Amino acid sequence: MGIGTGVFLIALGAILTFAVRANIWWLDLRAVGWVLMLAGLGILLTTVYYWQDRKRRARTLIVEENRLSHPTAVMPPPPDPPPPTNPR
Repeated sequence: MGIGTGVFLIALGAILTFAVRANIWWLDLRAVGWVLMLAGLGILLTTVYYWQDRKRRARTLIVEENRLSHPTAVMPPPPDPPPPTNPR
């Protein structure tokens, strides 16, 4: 079931609800049409929900971190330069 099924059920329900004018004593075609339209809408919303979930999972970024087996040597910072002197 997917978008095609949902659209088909909505279209069939709309036809039964709004276009068919038949009197069947044991079946209310308008009620059947509304039920089919609601079922089609439910299928559409469910399909869109699962598509959004799939998009979120597909965008997962995997980052690998490689660490060295020994620590790297750290150089000490250079000493501060001497302050300037005032010639008098």
